[in-house]
Amino acid sequence: MAHPAQLGFQDAASPIMEELLHFHDHALMIVLLISTLVLYIIVTMVSTKLTNKLILDSQEIEIIWTVLPAIILILIALPSLRILYLMDEINDPHLTIKAVGHQWYWSYEYTDYANLGFDSYMIPAQDLTPGQFRLLEADHRMVVPAESPIRVLISADDVLHSWTIPALGVKMDAVPGRLNQTAFITSHPGVFYGQCSEICGANHSFMPTVVEAVPLKHFESWSSLMLEDA
Repeated sequence: MAHPAQLGFQDAASPIMEELLHFHDHALMIVLLISTLVLYIIVTMVSTKLTNKLILDSQEIEIIWTVLPAIILILIALPSLRILYLMDEINDPHLTIKAVGHQWYWSYEYTDYANLGFDSYMIPAQDLTPGQFRLLEADHRMVVPAESPIRVLISADDVLHSWTIPALGVKMDAVPGRLNQTAFITSHPGVFYGQCSEICGANHSFMPTVVEAVPLKHFESWSSLMLEDA
């Protein structure tokens, strides 16, 4: 797993994030080719003394620099729209979880269970154990079954928050009085970290989001233990 504090993207842990990374590389390659062409033209015009006045009035060149950018925009727009619709697609989720943002913690309700819910607070730096990430670890993780479609209903109790897990390609605003929804599928078991991406107050930087994906049988055991403790 990539270090959550690294520069750039984290390693993809969901099919949607893999698509986003591929689109990023695709768009970046187009930008690189355009930048290379523009740099070549600038260097050529500055370094040569030859001129051709006929180029100043050329219908062919005007057609090229009109049609070519349109083609480039289409090559960028079509994959982008495809991913946009894939991110909004929610088909037969196996589990629905409601995440409510507070100042400054998250509370989770497993709506498929009667009394399964808890609050998730950041662990203070002095209470961390070796291997845990500062400002990112929570006392109660949102546990989900791996390789299963999960729907998350997101709202807020006070101000704007944002439920964000970069490795899963998930970022959804939590708005008071509004219920937003998103979905994801984890490609493999693991622990995935995020932070509130809205400036929600003084302790905005201390509101982590932690998702732990486990095999289905482990999730069933965890949910049984949580229901017994409730």
